[in-house]
Amino acid sequence: MPIRSMTGFAQVKGQIDSQLGFSLSLKSVNHRFLDLHFRMPSDTDSLEMQLRRKLKENLARGHVELTLNLQPLGGETFALNRELVGGYIQAFRTAASDFGLAAEPDLNAILRIPGALDSAICPVNSELESAVLSKLDEALRHLTEMREEEGKGTARELRQRMKNIQRACREVEKHRQATLKTYTEKLNARIQELVGSQVEPERILQEAALLVDRSDIQEELVRLDNHVHHFLGLLDQGGEIGKKLDFLLQEMNREANTLLSKTSGLAGEALKITESGLSMKSEVEKAREQVQNLE
Repeated sequence: MPIRSMTGFAQVKGQIDSQLGFSLSLKSVNHRFLDLHFRMPSDTDSLEMQLRRKLKENLARGHVELTLNLQPLGGETFALNRELVGGYIQAFRTAASDFGLAAEPDLNAILRIPGALDSAICPVNSELESAVLSKLDEALRHLTEMREEEGKGTARELRQRMKNIQRACREVEKHRQATLKTYTEKLNARIQELVGSQVEPERILQEAALLVDRSDIQEELVRLDNHVHHFLGLLDQGGEIGKKLDFLLQEMNREANTLLSKTSGLAGEALKITESGLSMKSEVEKAREQVQNLE
């Protein structure tokens, strides 16, 4: 299954007979879960339930808006609800008479009352439901094609981000041994300054070696490399991988932070490691922005 973005749009149109047409649109943006919203005419609860079920069968994540508009192909679009409007006018005039007011009802205000204007479109029936459901398949196909095309572009960018992280890791590895040597020399000099000749040199070197080992960044580099290979494997696998990729990027960011903390406060080659570590973090953040939009 190809990688799909959560961003997409599709619109299709249909017609029942010479009197009634409709348009159906789907708009999708990123979301942690599948979040469905419907904008449909009244009295379409049954149709909405069927549309909702189909969307859940075809989409895994995203904020999805479905809009259904019915379009009369001839005749009046609205009909006056005479009973409601007449009742309002009569009530208005009765109240005006009771309180001795010389006033007439405002037609503009009356027509804004909910239900004052009824749609002249025929009510939803099984024929319309069948036509809309059929067109939903077409809309979903167009939406999926757009989401997959967006996904291809995102996957290409993510692969480039992983290459940049691997390049930064190689730069860090290149300077790692020199940094350890610098750290050892600095630590040894500091210990000699503090204790002088009261402690045997071998003991000092043992303590220095222990501290240097704790400050080594080899483990972080190995884990970063593993995460990158896992990440690329998921891209090759495809499907619904957005959440997995986001988790791996969080782990990469954690390793980059640890790497930077272990080499902070050192000069020389360590500054080049800091530069590469910051580059890693930048690439991870850019990748996360893209992954947030994958299904």
